[in-house]
Amino acid sequence: MNKVRLTLHPGDRGTTRELREYGDKLVCVRYRYDETLMKRFKTVELIVDEAPWKPEPADDDIVLVSVKWNEKTVQEQVKKAGGRWDKERNIWKLRYGKVKEMGLTSRITEKRY
Repeated sequence: MNKVRLTLHPGDRGTTRELREYGDKLVCVRYRYDETLMKRFKTVELIVDEAPWKPEPADDDIVLVSVKWNEKTVQEQVKKAGGRWDKERNIWKLRYGKVKEMGLTSRITEKRY
């Protein structure tokens, strides 16, 4: 069984060669030890892909939810869940946790803290 005994981050002593080889793609260098095989393994963790990502809001975060004017039932549900109507923006404000419970996440237009 491999056990990690040491994790080094770029710039730490012992990462010079890997930093030279992998540059900004290097995340860390790990030393794993296998007691059965009586071996030490040196591994590297690399970034191989990068893409934009938006974190999911926390349940207490206020989000803006779009509900059309003729969707009276949905409006009432949002209101009962604690939603507030923003008449300047013509949109509902509601906590993200409630939006998830109600299955309205596809209607979120933007997050507000």
